[in-house]
Amino acid sequence: MRLLKSIFGFLFVLGGLVSAQAPANPSSLPTVPTTKVLAIGSVTAAGAGANRVSIMPQEVSATVRLYLGGKIDQWYVRKDKPGVVFLMNVSTPDEAHELLEKLPLGVAGMMTFDLIPVGPLSPLNYLLPKEK
Repeated sequence: MRLLKSIFGFLFVLGGLVSAQAPANPSSLPTVPTTKVLAIGSVTAAGAGANRVSIMPQEVSATVRLYLGGKIDQWYVRKDKPGVVFLMNVSTPDEAHELLEKLPLGVAGMMTFDLIPVGPLSPLNYLLPKEK
């Protein structure tokens, strides 16, 4: 319990340091590379019927291939509505789009994705010593 309190204390102090040193304008934060893409999938009207059930075995196989190929890092089911969430090991939304559109539900127009590029937490740069 004491270790847990120490860890939370450290994270609290770290958060205060980062926010105290971070500029007011987020666009002036140091740039970081895109290391993953968050893909939030939604079932379309075309995919809402019984047709989706018949295509799911092919969809699951193709998705497992992307996972085993290292392109999907984590996968989840949406709890708010029918769909999925993938954390993808790609560096651009275009690469994620190309892979996801080749999945059977994408080819059939039964699922669309919102693609969000993400990268390392850039305010952590403010904790590093200034380079000379």
